[in-house]
Amino acid sequence: MPTPERNPAQAQVDQAIDWLVKLRFDEPSARTERQFQQWLASHPHNALAWQRVSSLSDELAGLPGDLSRRTLDSSQRQRIGRRDHLKLLAVLAVGGSFAWAAREPLGLPALLADSRTGTGERRDLQGSDGSRIQLNTDSAIDLRYSVEQRLLTLVRGEMTLDSNADDNRPFLIDTRIGALSTRDGQLLLRETDHGLLLAVRRGEVTLLPASAPLRQVRAGEMVEVSASGSLQPAVLHGDPWGWTDGVLSVQQMPLGEFVSELARYRPGVVRCAPQVAQLKVSGTYQLADSEHILLLLARSLPVRVDYRTRYWVSIDAA
Repeated sequence: MPTPERNPAQAQVDQAIDWLVKLRFDEPSARTERQFQQWLASHPHNALAWQRVSSLSDELAGLPGDLSRRTLDSSQRQRIGRRDHLKLLAVLAVGGSFAWAAREPLGLPALLADSRTGTGERRDLQGSDGSRIQLNTDSAIDLRYSVEQRLLTLVRGEMTLDSNADDNRPFLIDTRIGALSTRDGQLLLRETDHGLLLAVRRGEVTLLPASAPLRQVRAGEMVEVSASGSLQPAVLHGDPWGWTDGVLSVQQMPLGEFVSELARYRPGVVRCAPQVAQLKVSGTYQLADSEHILLLLARSLPVRVDYRTRYWVSIDAA
């Protein structure tokens, strides 16, 4: 008796990618949502293909900058190009058996990074110099030490560094908008849509943007760095360091913003209806249990949480 096929076929992966484009980058109609539900229920492997493609979709962040920008451009003119680039996920995902190793030959930076995390994963690292590094969800770094310096490249995502002050070598951090330098700093870096968020807890960090004069950022400061290198104080509705303790800690954060944050930690799609997006959320939530977070939202706010599937959640007015 033949062994049942455990992995989705290439055609199912292609279909899942098509649905990802429609649901994540466009505004789906009620008809589109019904059609997606019908497709999802029509075969068990469709759900598996959707799960894996939706969690792998963020690998696009590791593509070269111009390609990634074209892929994620929201204009109608770019939608065909975006669809073509998302087809790369099929190559990443299957290779005949959904083998993770199949992604390696593509040479995508995040896939070949020294250390990386998947969606919802956080990771603690210890450098050979005694420095401590933490990676947040869906992040990747390269780390290179030499006699003269310590070099960390933020390939994508979010990280913290607690540099060992007993090591006299400068600690350099390379990012897509420029470099940072410290020796004894404790800092947080997060890529944003417009540049970088930099928060410094200890020590001093020298910021060397690619197209602006160097700047000093000191302990207690939290700044947003634009792609042009300009700095402005960061105004946040929560504790940016919370994830290092496994929590999402917020104060009067608009629900739409909160849902976007939560979506970083779970595969699939989480949508918030515009009618409830300005409701305020406060509290400390355990990131290890996003289902419980959604339950708490439904209990504490005038909203309902609808599960189209485990990987597609909508938050609407109650």
